[in-house]
Amino acid sequence: MPEHSNEIYKGTTTIGLVFDKGVVLATEKRATMGNLVASKTAKKVYQIADRIGMTTAGGVGDAQQLARLMRVECNLFQVRRGRPISVGATSTLLSNYLNQNRYFPFYVQLLVGGIDESGPSVYSVDAMGGASRENDIVATGSGSPFAYGVLEDRYTHDMTEEQAVELAVRALKSAMRRDVGSGEDISIVVITREKYEETKLPGLLKSQIQTTT
Repeated sequence: MPEHSNEIYKGTTTIGLVFDKGVVLATEKRATMGNLVASKTAKKVYQIADRIGMTTAGGVGDAQQLARLMRVECNLFQVRRGRPISVGATSTLLSNYLNQNRYFPFYVQLLVGGIDESGPSVYSVDAMGGASRENDIVATGSGSPFAYGVLEDRYTHDMTEEQAVELAVRALKSAMRRDVGSGEDISIVVITREKYEETKLPGLLKSQIQTTT
């Protein structure tokens, strides 16, 4: 399929959630092009630094280009400064790049989440370069209103990693049931000081959520 067609894929639900020792980034995997389900295995979470990830909503081509750019910039920062880039600095760098291109904007809504010396954090970055730090939960994409209903009802600041993953999955499944642009499988990334881990949803947790929501 031509590259320009990829750039009009749309319809997504992405979630960022801060728990007691880290961050959970979660997305579903459907990519749509109008009424067509263009992909059932779309990648929407990218590792851009050792302990930083980025979720993408919007145009697939734009998102992939930005992920490649940010991966290079974060690596260059570490080489030049001799230390890892912080989550806040990553968000600022991404924000500046998007703002410089505001007259020919990237069709994206992004989350940048991870952990650094200041602890875990998640930032929301829009297509015009506006960036804001989210202290607990955030969702983007066409399914985000449905996800927020679950997140705001069940989130607590002292959640464990297991509880945070379960809540993110519940919120995604709520969006996937009601938003036609969200569906298929679920992708989960857990980031702590010890790891950046792309985890598969355990079968038991899948069945528990399906029967209790």
